[in-house]
Amino acid sequence: MSKTIRARSKKIKWGIAGAGRFAEMSFIPSMQLLRKSKIESLFSSSNSRAKSLSMKFGIPKFYSDYDEFLNSGIDAVYIASANINHYEQVIKAAKAGKNIFCEKPIAITSEQADEMVKVCQDNKVTFAVDYIYRAHPLIKKAKELTDNQILGKIVSISLNFNIDFAPNNNYRFVKELSGGGVLRDLGTHMIDLLRFFGGEIVEINGFIDNVVYKSEVEDFAAAVLKFKESGYGYFNVSGNNKKAFNRIEILGHRGVISLDNLIGVKHGTAKLNIILDGEARKTFRKRANKMIYALKSIQKSFLKNEKPFADGNDGLVSLKLVEELERKCQTKKS
Repeated sequence: MSKTIRARSKKIKWGIAGAGRFAEMSFIPSMQLLRKSKIESLFSSSNSRAKSLSMKFGIPKFYSDYDEFLNSGIDAVYIASANINHYEQVIKAAKAGKNIFCEKPIAITSEQADEMVKVCQDNKVTFAVDYIYRAHPLIKKAKELTDNQILGKIVSISLNFNIDFAPNNNYRFVKELSGGGVLRDLGTHMIDLLRFFGGEIVEINGFIDNVVYKSEVEDFAAAVLKFKESGYGYFNVSGNNKKAFNRIEILGHRGVISLDNLIGVKHGTAKLNIILDGEARKTFRKRANKMIYALKSIQKSFLKNEKPFADGNDGLVSLKLVEELERKCQTKKS
């Protein structure tokens, strides 16, 4: 039997580390729709929470001990725990030979992230990162257009990701557990998309603040950055806005692309507009569950031992840029 046929016939046994709302509402229901993946076990530091979710979704095994969880017959781990736990959980999973799909940011510090990438490489496991927007069909179409230079030289790329998320008992509002606020939670997605479209980033400057909500972490961040090979990028993110357009605009010398109803929207119909010099406007619409597309892609990369759509190095680079912006903003305040 060929390696390809064996890969096609194999079913990945997944373990989920972290039993938060995102795992419950998005990851698990999406994973259960895939034919070549099966959720075998669940880990949570709260045994009652692990038991509750395992019963709700019919997951055979649940654990409150991470080492026992890794030894539960799984092939791959989805790490959806608090940011502070990613480092230890990725390192242990890699040393146990498990392929890894990790939430962002992948660590609290870039030093941790660098070690995580190296340990995964040393143990020959795939380290994928959930930069989920890369998986959306219209994002991939926009990437194809920019790569083929349909817009000409890129002048600027702007992105917005604004939601309302008032401080509560979620770990994201405890700096020790999250590392920071909306810059790390939402901004890391925007930095990744800017790199995805515009290439490597050589400089970043901006602001971090608490505009509406007061807590240990910021509720607003904005930045301007310089691409190595083209023009400039801009993003703003916030957790203090009840209504926002949240659009992507890619401005080139020959034209512009816009993407609406995609960022921050779970199952809506996204719209891609393409306006080129001397041509009629073209519009494409697509209703897509980003998580389904992401999981199908990750499943394929694990089965065929291929590079995932976003890997540990992408997570490391984004985290370094986050840290650079945080340092510059801290210097401004002091």
